[in-house]
Formats: sequence, C-alpha cells, structure tokens
Amino acid sequence: MTSGKRPAPRPTHDVAPAVALFHGLSDPTRLAILQRLTEGEARVVDLTGLLGTAQSTVSAHLACLRDCGLVVGRPEGRQVFYSLTRPELMDLLASAETLLAATGNAVALCPNYGTARAAATSNKSETSKAKVSNR
Repeated sequence: MTSGKRPAPRPTHDVAPAVALFHGLSDPTRLAILQRLTEGEARVVDLTGLLGTAQSTVSAHLACLRDCGLVVGRPEGRQVFYSLTRPELMDLLASAETLLAATGNAVALCPNYGTARAAATSNKSETSKAKVSNR
C-alpha cells in the first residue's frame, strides 16, 4: 500500500549557486548592509553607526559579501567605500519586499524560518549562555 504521495520533482538544473546566494542573504546583518548599499556607497564607519555593531563584525560581513561577488570596495585614501557590484541585486531585494507584502504574515509566521522561530532560537541560545555562566 502506498501513501499516495508523489516523489518530489528533481530540479532540472543545479540549484547550489542559488542556495549559496540566498544563504548569504539570510544573515540579518548582511541583508541590512545590502539594503543600505542600495542607497549608494558606504564606509565601514557609516555601517557600524547605522547597525550599532562592532567594526570587526561589519568588516567580516563585508568580506563575506565581497567574497561572494556582491559588493566591491573602492579605496580612497585611508577609507574604503563599499557599493553593490550588480544593479540586479537591488531588483532582487525590491522583489523580496514585494513578495513579503503580498504574503502578509505568512512568511513571518512560518514554523521553520519565521520570526517566531528565530526569537525562540535566540531565547534558547540566551538561556544556554546563562546556564553556562552560572556554573
């Protein structure tokens, strides 16, 4: 007796590059950096002020985005101005915003990746850290 479920269709092409792209975009800090860069160039100091994160954190995320070919740095004296490498990235981010608006709360409420799960995961992490520090 079969369950009646059909096997999942296999992709007709390699999805690994798209998975890598979306994984790179899935980090909140990297996504915030990219969103800011849609407005134009920014320096690390500009991004640290906007994001409220350490310079080393912003620099590490910029290095990741640069290694993925999504941003480029333009040195000017002792400063580096970062910008998006491809205008298509602005289109992708705008399409994501449109999709989020169209789906309403469905994505945020997703039991696998939604904001409720992220908050629960964050709370678990904080609880674990507290237990370790109380030892």
